[in-house]
Amino acid sequence: MPTQHPHVLSTQQSPNSTYQTKSPQTPPSLTPQTHRTQKNNNKKMNFLKFKPSIRSLKPIFKINHFSSHLHDAGPMASLLKTRSVVRFRGPDTIKFLQGLLTNDVRRFGEPAGDEKSSLVTPNVPASSARSVYAAMLTPQGRFLYDLFLYEPPRVDERLDESGSGPGPDPDEVVLLADVDCSVLDELVETLKKYRLRSKVDIENVGEEFSCWQRFGVDLHKRPPASSSAEDPVANSVGWGGAIDPTGSSSSRGNNIGWQWLKDPRLDCLGFRGIFPSNVTPPMVEANTETEEENYLLWRLEKGVAEGSIEIPKGEAIPLEYNLAGLNAISFDKGCYVGQELIARSHHRGVVRKRLLPLRFLNESGTEVEKVAPGSEVIALKSGKKAGTVTTALGSRGLGLLRLEEAFKGSGNLVIKGQEDVKVDTIRPEWWPTQWLSEHEPYQAAG
Repeated sequence: MPTQHPHVLSTQQSPNSTYQTKSPQTPPSLTPQTHRTQKNNNKKMNFLKFKPSIRSLKPIFKINHFSSHLHDAGPMASLLKTRSVVRFRGPDTIKFLQGLLTNDVRRFGEPAGDEKSSLVTPNVPASSARSVYAAMLTPQGRFLYDLFLYEPPRVDERLDESGSGPGPDPDEVVLLADVDCSVLDELVETLKKYRLRSKVDIENVGEEFSCWQRFGVDLHKRPPASSSAEDPVANSVGWGGAIDPTGSSSSRGNNIGWQWLKDPRLDCLGFRGIFPSNVTPPMVEANTETEEENYLLWRLEKGVAEGSIEIPKGEAIPLEYNLAGLNAISFDKGCYVGQELIARSHHRGVVRKRLLPLRFLNESGTEVEKVAPGSEVIALKSGKKAGTVTTALGSRGLGLLRLEEAFKGSGNLVIKGQEDVKVDTIRPEWWPTQWLSEHEPYQAAG
């Protein structure tokens, strides 16, 4: 039986616990990966049970010292069952996506170091042409879908599928995207409507590939000198990257070179990657793999929403959900669908509401777990609406709040109809100072 991760408690239910339980013989957050193929074949069935209620999901684990949650957790890895994979292939791939997405995808194929960050914030990863975060919007500038785009291993860094020959045609343009499973079919259909005569194939390859995330305090606080887009720990395995790109690629991924890459949003989110569904990625051991809910908690504490449920499809304004600070928007790339509202709001320089990490407390300051998504947050003294809880997981959540009310002081905000539940707002460390320059002092979160 694999060793219990030191930061995840036993799932045996305590008298005061509201968490689900599983058999104590095997910790559910660290299930051995002996049936990888079967698990991935059932991935689409699993996400149907998980995704619709993700914003109010009760975790099936309990974190040691729950008030600090995952702040002290070492490197962990999660198979993201709520994400699937789409492949773009064809000579017009870059041009096609450039006219649809909020970020500049022309960076793919450019030499490293040529990219410019559209917004400088702490904890922002070094720009990488190997992965890009972007969104697709309505013509009115409202959020539709988010995509993590990946450039497959370059031809000089990969082998063929047998592991013994040159890779595919170097002139073929191929990009992979990990997308929200709950809108996969709709997304593919929408992309094909925009394709018209563009020479690009759009394929659902979710059965062939899976998305993984590596995260934790050790990855979060690695030395700042590390500027590589690839995982520095994985780089040290096997061949040296400066010696043999093909051998290095194989040691960090599999025989065709799939690798862990920095999360293109923030350094504190760790590493992300697409890997063949029938293999376990490198650096993932039985005692470090954990349920996707742990990754969700990690994101909530950082104030980062993901997917078309946490970022309401057709409703959310991207700047209010902090997509500029998450490196999802380029303000100098040229035209794309929905650009007008984004550009106008950006140049006006005022965003009055933003998505914030929340903590739910009772009157004695103890964390409580009875807040549902959609709950209205009000100012205690005035009774005025301050915002809405958009995501809730246990005693943590995300909320879209007016900044003038969000940081007026402890105890200022409560849940409407549950006035005994106080809402504690937390300012993430990665936020640029200008976002709050006109508001009261705030509490910072790691």
